[in-house]
Amino acid sequence: MLAKVTSGAVVGMECVPVEVEVDVSSRSLPSFQVVGLGDKAVDESRERVRSAIKNSGLDFPKHKITVNLAPADLPKEGAVYDLPIALGLLLANESLKFDTSNSLFLGELSLDGSLRSTPGVLPLAIMAKELGFTKIYLPNLNSSEAAVVSGIEVYGAQNLRELVDHFLGITPIIPALPTEITIADESFEFDFSDIKGQELAKRAMEIAAAGGHNILLRGAPGSGKTLLARTFPSILPKLTEDEAVEVSRIYSITSQLPQGKSLISNRPFRSPHHTTSYVGLIGGGTHPRPGEISLAHCGTLFLDELPEFRRDVLEALRQPLEDGFVTVSRAMGTCQFPASFILVAACNPCPCGYFGDPKGKCVCTFTQVRAYEKKLSGPLLDRIDLHIHCPSIPADKLTSMETGEHSKDIRERTQKARDRQISRYHGHNISSNGQLTAKNIKQFCHLDEETIAMLRKAAINLSISGRGFSRILKVARTIADLDNKEEIALEHVMEALQYRFKET
Repeated sequence: MLAKVTSGAVVGMECVPVEVEVDVSSRSLPSFQVVGLGDKAVDESRERVRSAIKNSGLDFPKHKITVNLAPADLPKEGAVYDLPIALGLLLANESLKFDTSNSLFLGELSLDGSLRSTPGVLPLAIMAKELGFTKIYLPNLNSSEAAVVSGIEVYGAQNLRELVDHFLGITPIIPALPTEITIADESFEFDFSDIKGQELAKRAMEIAAAGGHNILLRGAPGSGKTLLARTFPSILPKLTEDEAVEVSRIYSITSQLPQGKSLISNRPFRSPHHTTSYVGLIGGGTHPRPGEISLAHCGTLFLDELPEFRRDVLEALRQPLEDGFVTVSRAMGTCQFPASFILVAACNPCPCGYFGDPKGKCVCTFTQVRAYEKKLSGPLLDRIDLHIHCPSIPADKLTSMETGEHSKDIRERTQKARDRQISRYHGHNISSNGQLTAKNIKQFCHLDEETIAMLRKAAINLSISGRGFSRILKVARTIADLDNKEEIALEHVMEALQYRFKET
């Protein structure tokens, strides 16, 4: 007897339907074989399915069982196929009878028949809707995640027996209610009002948050670089609904979606250590998986002690910083992961940290300082929009009881500026000034003759590259948005220019 049940596989960021074919033959010796290019977890599903069926009070067929996961040339991994294999067995053994043509099944089985949480549910639910499926059966722990996708009935079960009783009509399962996408207000550990001094850096951080620009903070130890970076999320605009779904897809695939949450509702903040490997930061592996830059999509990637990262790891950031995505090629295939993030980096001016600092005494030689600076290549620095020097904080500032502007007030300005950008770029597949292409810059960054003449002189005198010129215009566009101006004025470009100076 042959039965067919549909499941799905996550390949990179894409999903592919997988047809689970189960054949039970009584004319051969008992055996249980799974074919279709599965990994070790798929191969071990035989024992999980066998025990789950028996411990659920159901009959396990004592015949030759062959399970094929089609397409056979697509690598399969994980325990997501446990449930469809078990139901296919029961159908082929004629213990159950129901129509599977319009349904998608996925879930990992425990030995006692209970269903465990499964990664990748959100993208699989989106795939099911796109392919015209009307129902999806999965572990109850994942039902709210799948219910984010409208137009499809989501049936969550605690165990295999509960699902069997549903199909037998004994105890029908009520479909999960649709999950509303709500972006709630967030609470933050750090606030800009707690940061003493560094007014220029705070202004630059506001610009970076409003327009999605990359920023480098350079200064002596203890000047507040790390605190500024960790406070940065408190002034970022809220996620849009589309961004929340896109970020949640990445976290669902990597099994990092918080327990009990159906969506990521706040912008990610990733802060990998400088010992992070190439694959850990960029993504990859035998079966390519997203790295830290993709987990920071629509949020912030904070690289503290930037020169301490391996050079090949830093150089790999060039393409995603420019394109907003990363392409990972392996023998198993090529995958593309989204990586549109704000890079916030921090570093010291030299190995000891006190080069050029009037309050400290630098003990580094000139050769050591130059070697330290050369750890950051010119092409990488050219992709950073805002270069900020953070001087040591004077004692009177440190001991002052005055508080600065609160993050809530700054966030209101960045939110209004970002809303202007979303409205302006509607239909252009971009949502912030930092994502503008050369074509978009010509269309949306108009300058008067006086500003063009000044910018031409600056480009010659400061030896600004073509990329640097474009990034100055992007930053000026953001400054104009913060100033609630539709046209870019001379003062906006002049302020953007001062952030291009790199400390040497």
